[in-house]
Amino acid sequence: MAQSAPPTSSTRPHGPPESPWAAGGTMFAGVLLLVDGILDVFKGIAGIASDDVYARISNYTFKFDVTTWGWIHLGLGVVLILIGLGILTGAAWARVLGVVLAALNIVANFIWLPYQPVWAIVSIAIDTFVIWALCAARTKPVI
Repeated sequence: MAQSAPPTSSTRPHGPPESPWAAGGTMFAGVLLLVDGILDVFKGIAGIASDDVYARISNYTFKFDVTTWGWIHLGLGVVLILIGLGILTGAAWARVLGVVLAALNIVANFIWLPYQPVWAIVSIAIDTFVIWALCAARTKPVI
């Protein structure tokens, strides 16, 4: 009888081989989510502490008070930090919530774009990579 070779670290039991980029990307995604959360906390504190830190927008469909944006970013930031720590510890729930919250953070930063365009685009890029890394390095079948 022929014996099959045991799976190596580059193969998954239920699918194609896992990309080394995706495997390393998961840890990097956890770090990026942690950093993005810290940046969101700083954005939130700045918005809450002073209304003149960010640009004032006069005719914008999604116009909120700067203090409101501060609380939104502060809340998202705290949750992103917790999820980033969860990803770094290998928690399965954190991977799923990481994708969901990174997508929510993309939407929030897109709406916040006129207030701070450069930082909003940086956050959108970070969250896009986080979503890719967490989805590409799936270790168990979805169903």
